[in-house]
Amino acid sequence: MINIEFKSIRELIKAFPDEQTCISHLEQLRWNGDVVSPFDETSKVYVTARGYKCKNTGKYFNVRTATLFDNTKVELQTWFIAIFLITGHKKGISSLQLGRDLNVTQKTAWFMLQRIRNCFGIEQVETEVDNDNKLGGSGVIVEVDETVLGGKVKNMSNKKRKVITENKADRHNNKTVMMGYLERDSRLRLQAIKPTDFIPDLVKANVDTESVLMTDTANTYVKVGKEYAHHGVVDHSKKEYGRGHYYTNGIEGCFSLFDRMVIGTYHYLSTKHLQKYANEFSFRYNSRKSTDLIRFNLLLANCTNRITYNELTK
Repeated sequence: MINIEFKSIRELIKAFPDEQTCISHLEQLRWNGDVVSPFDETSKVYVTARGYKCKNTGKYFNVRTATLFDNTKVELQTWFIAIFLITGHKKGISSLQLGRDLNVTQKTAWFMLQRIRNCFGIEQVETEVDNDNKLGGSGVIVEVDETVLGGKVKNMSNKKRKVITENKADRHNNKTVMMGYLERDSRLRLQAIKPTDFIPDLVKANVDTESVLMTDTANTYVKVGKEYAHHGVVDHSKKEYGRGHYYTNGIEGCFSLFDRMVIGTYHYLSTKHLQKYANEFSFRYNSRKSTDLIRFNLLLANCTNRITYNELTK
């Protein structure tokens, strides 16, 4: 089943014409012929008329259990189409458009998209990670930069514009800073940061110190740059944008593409869900040279990252 090929929605529907073919494909990806209980990985599993049963806990389960498909009435074929669309569209797809494409409500489409986005953060890290998960390495150039996200005051409603105008302290409250780490010609990682985050710590958590760190002249990179094998700097204030291997055009280009995604498709991203959209963009960028099937299966293989509707909306 893994060897199925498809390059379009029509071919995907032919490959997965019913629920059982979807189940078989998901079981192959998730268990590869050796069913494992989501309640106790060490337990023996029985096959019953009601589905699989975990011996140690006595609970029944199926391939949907403890995945993004759990506790939903949406058919797997519909889920598969949604995954194909969001992983394949360079600038993403809105919940309104997905709802029309799948003939479901906008609320259902939004929930599906958010559950899928929750599975994109395969490489996302916090402030402390193992070296194996860091970008770069000996002799590898990693471009690091930050960008500020948020709407322009002139485009806000009169009510919001008045609040910002009257209270200068709130002038930047609609802005969120996002860090970007690009292993040149390879992997991208985007990270929404909080006001309390210390940028040098984030850099060290995401980039191997054996790497060649490439940044602009921001003061925040001066000290941490000394901990790396080499720290290359580009001085934008002197209208310097490239000097041989010294440039940050790669990560700045990624920020530009991210902005195009927001402006062209989503229009507005809340701070609460920003990291999910950042993970979505990074996933598509990192799999840009892969086939539609590889991206599709990669997302399915990570489908055990489940989030509930209450967690999304609280």
